Amino acid sequence: MSKPVAWIVWTVTALLLGCFFIWPIAATVNRAFFDADGKFTFAYVAEIFANHNYREGLLNSFSLACCTTLVTLTIALPLSYLSDRFDFFGKKALSALLLVPMILPPFVGAIGLKQMLGQYGALNALLINLGFMGPSDTIDWLGKGQFWGIVAVQSLSLYPIFFLNLTAALANVDPAMEEAAVTLGCTGWRRFRKITMPLIMPGVFAGGTIVFIFAFTELGAPLIFDYSRVTSVQIFYGIKEIDGNPFPFALVVVMLVATLLLYMASKLFFGRNQYAMTSKAATVGGGRPLTGIRGMICFLFFLGITLLALMPHFGVVLVSFAKEWYRTVLPAQWTTEHYDAALGHYLAVPSIINSLKYAGFSVIFDVILGLAIAYVIVRTKLPGRGLLDAISMLPLAVPGLVLAFGYLAITRPGRLFEGLDPSRDPTYLLIIAYGVRRLPYVVRSAVAGLQQTSETLEEAAQNLGCTPFRTLRRITFPLIAANILAGALLAFSFAMLEVSDSLILAVKQQDFPITKAIYELFQLIGDGKYLAAALGVWAMVFLGLTIAVASKILGKKMGALFRA
Repeated sequence: MSKPVAWIVWTVTALLLGCFFIWPIAATVNRAFFDADGKFTFAYVAEIFANHNYREGLLNSFSLACCTTLVTLTIALPLSYLSDRFDFFGKKALSALLLVPMILPPFVGAIGLKQMLGQYGALNALLINLGFMGPSDTIDWLGKGQFWGIVAVQSLSLYPIFFLNLTAALANVDPAMEEAAVTLGCTGWRRFRKITMPLIMPGVFAGGTIVFIFAFTELGAPLIFDYSRVTSVQIFYGIKEIDGNPFPFALVVVMLVATLLLYMASKLFFGRNQYAMTSKAATVGGGRPLTGIRGMICFLFFLGITLLALMPHFGVVLVSFAKEWYRTVLPAQWTTEHYDAALGHYLAVPSIINSLKYAGFSVIFDVILGLAIAYVIVRTKLPGRGLLDAISMLPLAVPGLVLAFGYLAITRPGRLFEGLDPSRDPTYLLIIAYGVRRLPYVVRSAVAGLQQTSETLEEAAQNLGCTPFRTLRRITFPLIAANILAGALLAFSFAMLEVSDSLILAVKQQDFPITKAIYELFQLIGDGKYLAAALGVWAMVFLGLTIAVASKILGKKMGALFRA
């Protein structure tokens, strides 16, 4: 790629992200700090901290994020350590099953978890049948106000991100360093705390950052649990008064600033001590075989976590087949009618078609732009390629709720992008939103592929008369096609099940994507939750197949797609 072409790619990327990433955020900030007369004011933001409801919402959101991050770390750290350091019966199969929770958005999993752990759910029914409690002595397993229910469903959905990052980080630890520690008498827990843990801190930070941001800004799960005292739900409800109420914008700004400050503080904290290895895994450590009681303990631990993590999935599947399920361990009556009814509902098929359209075009956008960005980063010496890399990864670190609200701000009457007003037709805006949010996945996949492909092959083709574009088409692209496919599949899958953008930007029924349709179905009285569960199972099967293909292609490198 010539230098002028590289600069064109850099400029186009900067313009696109400037218009549809930086500007929406800036427009939101503008509405939060300027009154109707255009005068600068702190009054709106100050009111957020003065108002008890807003203050409580922020505190609850922060508490949810902290608890979710700690629970996911508690789950993922021992799993990743055992997976990397030991070999035992069933390890490969169980390690693959650990990633299954990724195929279910938290707000869909909330439907199943409520049915399993609710006050009149399956677990209480089981305890009553076993005689551990009386029929009227039910336990609220999800906790008062549903707080711990949201923590549970988010943790069981997000821990694979932590697991992928920690597994990759542990694989990069040179075994020679731990062996040297053992030689010097540092063993067991002390070796892990003093040697291993500092070396994998980048993985802890990478996974923890993404999990915290997801949990802090999660909208779907609190809506399903009817937990309105969180900032994300307060913002969602505030959309109805967006033209005359500046406080939703102020809430978005506070959420954005809190996220960025926490990110920077964590970066500073973990960056104080730089632990460097002379090489990455200079010697091959390999997993130590575990047999007998120890091997069985590891197997049972993995199996227990897997079954626990799959509980929301089991719940959703059972709800989708249930004709009636109340105060019993399993549904009292079974039926497949919900699947036919879900696909036959006036919201279902159009929403699936809409999601395929939005996600499909967004992936085309991501592949074209992502491949160009990756090529500039890896194959050129452009002075600004490091900045280009950072800019392309920024959408991963900004909450989807913030960006979606920003799009509402830049498409209001009188603004430059008024023609993209989602209340008239959200198609183009949703394609852009999905594309911008998932661009980092394609960029990281393409960068990984290019780094693994020898540049001499491209040089040889050009020496034989191939133009740069033909070299890219005939040589480079086929060699990294698997990486591009993996990134595109992940971008497509997560775009199909995007929650924040879908709930906020899709207003009319004929424009609903699948996630908005599931939410609307859940709210219907009667069979609503059964239809929502059935549609959720269809989505779960689809996303499961695509993630399985992407995981097969990328292997352990898949964790790099979930790093900020």
